[in-house]
Amino acid sequence: MTAAVVTSALSKRYGATAALAPLTLSVGAGQVFGLIGPNGAGKTTFMRLLLDIIRPSGGSVRVLGEDPRRGGAPLRRRVGYLPGELRLESRARASELLEHYARISGPVRPGATERLAERLQLDLGQQVGKLSKGNKQKVGLVQAFMHRPELLVLDEPTSGLDPLVQKEFLALVREAKEAGQTVILSSHVLSEIEAAADRVAVLHKGELVRVGALAELRASQRRRLRATVAASTALEGALSSLERVSAVSVVERGAEAQLSLLVEGDVDALVKALARFEVRDLLIEEPELEETIIGYYRGEPS
Repeated sequence: MTAAVVTSALSKRYGATAALAPLTLSVGAGQVFGLIGPNGAGKTTFMRLLLDIIRPSGGSVRVLGEDPRRGGAPLRRRVGYLPGELRLESRARASELLEHYARISGPVRPGATERLAERLQLDLGQQVGKLSKGNKQKVGLVQAFMHRPELLVLDEPTSGLDPLVQKEFLALVREAKEAGQTVILSSHVLSEIEAAADRVAVLHKGELVRVGALAELRASQRRRLRATVAASTALEGALSSLERVSAVSVVERGAEAQLSLLVEGDVDALVKALARFEVRDLLIEEPELEETIIGYYRGEPS
């Protein structure tokens, strides 16, 4: 797969403070790539480096095959950007401001702005400076999507939006992917990342903690397994010999033993060990995405 974004040891420092530790990753063309992390994790720094809003302290980055520092206006027209802290205080109407953006960003298909505004429930006749935070966010989304850029870089895109508009935004992201566009988005709304992203990067304190598909992130974390098996004196010995199994609890109730334990990563070895006994009930609880991510922040094993 062709890469839309490639970084190699990309970093940013402000004096002694590392806003982004050396980061190496690749975002495939046509992917939806999510960035997850608390405030100060480095998400916004990473996005600004991609767009040459700030310059790196080290390493390299290629965006759509070009160095952002040399790509200039032609490269910027191939990108749609929504900043995390959008400030719009214009006296112009929303339609006038978007016409101005269209002249800067490049060709916008006739009616595209109006169709996007309708889908996002934005009144284009309103004065921008008098719009609510949510409606200003809609203006930002329209300007990012309206020229159908090859790459969309969206920093906290649903901030201030009501649930119905958030749902429509996710539909726009899916359509962008189907059209072959690449989307990089950051969000604190983990369900939003889960619904939209093919791959995610978990950032914490400027460092890349993990990158991969959501299913891979979940699979690498601890899962709880509960089982009921026929009681056997060999049961505890079979479980104690297994690696990456912890918090083992065995409670015998007559002819049955009820098990509760935590498994890190692959459950195959555990299931095969249990298969030696008569299994009467078995439940494997998948970790919630939020649990998984918080585990990475805390440095829990993966």
